[in-house]
Amino acid sequence: MIRVLVVDDDALALELHSAYVGRVPGFEVVGQAAGARAALTAITDPDRSIDLVLLDMTMPDGTGLDVARRVRAIGSGVDIIAVTAVRDAATVRAAVSIGVVQYLIKPFAFAAFRERLEAYRAYVEGLNRAAGDATQSEVDALLGSLRTVAAPTLPKGLSDETLRAVAARVRTAAGAVSSTEVGESEGMSRVTARRYLEHLADAGRVRREPRYGGQGRPEITYAWVRG
Repeated sequence: MIRVLVVDDDALALELHSAYVGRVPGFEVVGQAAGARAALTAITDPDRSIDLVLLDMTMPDGTGLDVARRVRAIGSGVDIIAVTAVRDAATVRAAVSIGVVQYLIKPFAFAAFRERLEAYRAYVEGLNRAAGDATQSEVDALLGSLRTVAAPTLPKGLSDETLRAVAARVRTAAGAVSSTEVGESEGMSRVTARRYLEHLADAGRVRREPRYGGQGRPEITYAWVRG
């Protein structure tokens, strides 16, 4: 089993990503950390024997890059997959330079998460099979296993452009918003807006919140999950 530490300062994301790990054969969560200091403590704990860290890039007490640099400075060879909403080129470049093996951008669905972990597992299995000096083809195959990940696909009828617009609407809202409010602001029906909002909720990027008022069942609203 590949032993995984999940690091995220958002409690919902921490639990969601841990649950995702549990759904991928060959992986087990052996720890959770809600900040940079807690992550370093867990990684350096010899009793944990962590193989892989799923590392957020933005935390109140330090960045994921800080954690990764410290880990490398103490000589740890633990593998790191960045799981973050941070997508600027400088951060990605810095992550690659310190040995981050995968970079998964939030929001994402479980399928995209599973593909990254399965690609990493193939890489580990290839390393375990290797013996002595590797040939060029073996090296190419090992490195290629980390990069042969299919692009995640949206459910039928959803588009990337509209998903980004809906996500931006929720992210910049002062509070939770309903599918009706999103539909009116983005020029789409309430039903269509709700499909996109539910997709974001399933991916862990928004949370559902009931809005009470008047008689009958409460209205479901959506609030952005920070981090």
